[in-house]
Parts: sequence; structure tokens; C-alpha cells
Amino acid sequence: MSDSEKLPDGAIPAATLVIMRPAEQGGADEILMVKRAANMAFAAGALVFPGGRIDPDDYLVARLHGHDDHDVEAAARVAALRETLEETGLAAGWPGLAESDLAEVRRALLAERLLSDILAAHGARLTLDALVPFARWCPNFKEARTFDTRFFAVEAPPHGHELTVEEAEHSHIFWSSARETLAMAERGEASIIFPTRRNLERLAQADDFAAFSAHATAYPVELVTPWIEERGGEAHLCIPGHLGYPVTSEPFERVRRG
Repeated sequence: MSDSEKLPDGAIPAATLVIMRPAEQGGADEILMVKRAANMAFAAGALVFPGGRIDPDDYLVARLHGHDDHDVEAAARVAALRETLEETGLAAGWPGLAESDLAEVRRALLAERLLSDILAAHGARLTLDALVPFARWCPNFKEARTFDTRFFAVEAPPHGHELTVEEAEHSHIFWSSARETLAMAERGEASIIFPTRRNLERLAQADDFAAFSAHATAYPVELVTPWIEERGGEAHLCIPGHLGYPVTSEPFERVRRG
């Protein structure tokens, strides 16, 4: 399917990154989550994975890594890594970046210096192939902005510094297993929008990054645009049933859409 086919008008290309690490006490891998600031126009106060829009410079960085000028998939990988560093201070996909240089690079990105210039200055490359693609969502909710978002998973890189949120957009950062994050939402301790909830449920089926990678490769990555359907006399928001999601519908009245 082409990138424009079936997309709502004005959909914003974006990318998000699920970063997984072994839990210190054993059990399922933990995932890096951020809480959106309460004043944000989209998903205010909700728990989300790091990510954001694909910028024009992301295409240039992708091209410098050997990809075509119009390769949205490659640009999305760049955007996912760039946004993660901006939002959390974690340099996923950048193994050559020294801890001593990380804070400076993050400040440069937040000051809107181009990633292509930063990489050139450091003589560095990103490991775009380390990212595992597993989903693409484009919800078309009238209450929220419309994003065409590609989802990737990656193993957390080793790091010795404390991770901090970019305060203009987020208020909190933490590691939690997919199951525990879902349990927080069930207890009313967290708010999760529909796409994040469905993807956390999918992630909760795997205990670690290797298992989730195997799961991801077993299913196609197809555009998911939820639709409303009546089931049992009640309106449900639904997604396809062949893409690896254990839960494919939710009563519309309970859904947080944005």
C-alpha cells in the first residue's frame, strides 16, 4: 500500500519507539514510558511511548545511511531515535555516542539543530537496522489530531545516567512492564489512549525483547485505522483481527481517543 492510500486528509507522519530492558528483579522486560504534560493538545496527561513527527531532516539522515530520498520507513526510524533522545535523554540506536557528549547533543537537538549536522560533527552513524517494526496506526478521531504513526521496538542501550523528560511536553518518565502499565490503568492510576492500550496488550504477550521480535515478524505491518461497529447492542471501536492483537475491540464509551 502506498503511503497516501486510505490515509485521512492531513495525517501527520510520525514514529514511536518501544524500548525494552530486562527487569532487575526478573520477570517480563520493562518498557520506557513517558507521561504527556497536562497542557498538551494531544493525549494530555496520558502515558505514551517516546516519539513524534517525522521531520524533513530525518529523510536526509536516512539518505546518508543509504536509503532512498523518499523512504518513509527509514525516515521514521530516524525520527523514532531522534525523538527518544530529545524526550528522554536515552541514545538508542547511537552506540558511538559517548556518555560525556550526550547532554550536549540533546541540548543541540532541543535547540532545533539538525540531526544531520550533529551526526556529521561527530562522524557518527545510527544503527537503524536495530529497530524492529511491528505496527502502523492512523486513528481518525475527530477529537484529536490525526497521526500516521509507525511503531518500532528496540533493546535499551547501556547507560549510566539518569533519564529525564523534556519538560515542555512530558511530566514523568519511568520503566514498567507492559502488564504493570495496563494494571495501573485498570486501577485508575494512569490514562492510556486507545492505540497505546492495544499495543501494550500486544507487548504483554511476550516476556522479553527476543520473544516480542519473533512475535512481530510473524505478523504483517498493515495500516490500522479503527472503526466503529455495533456488537451486542453496544458501539465498539474495532481493529483488524489478524495483526497479532489479543484485544481487537473496546466499548466506544470507555475509549480514550486523544
